[in-house]
Amino acid sequence: MYKANIYVTLKKGVLDPQGNAVKNSLHVLGYQAVSEVRIGKLIEVWLEADDEQNARRELEELIDRLLANPVIEDYQVEIVGVE
Repeated sequence: MYKANIYVTLKKGVLDPQGNAVKNSLHVLGYQAVSEVRIGKLIEVWLEADDEQNARRELEELIDRLLANPVIEDYQVEIVGVE
């Protein structure tokens, strides 16, 4: 069993209204040094696979089909554990 963390973020150039709202709130709280905030998501997946290469292949497929929108989002896969 493999555990993977999948980090999904908006591509550069795609507006991030949620990130802008957080940045503005941080400025109101006095954190003027914050110049940009981008909001993303972390998805944890536990997956049965014969080896890490097959796990990565299957993770890439399920990300492309469901977990990320390749038009506006980028993602990174990190295998963090094997049980």
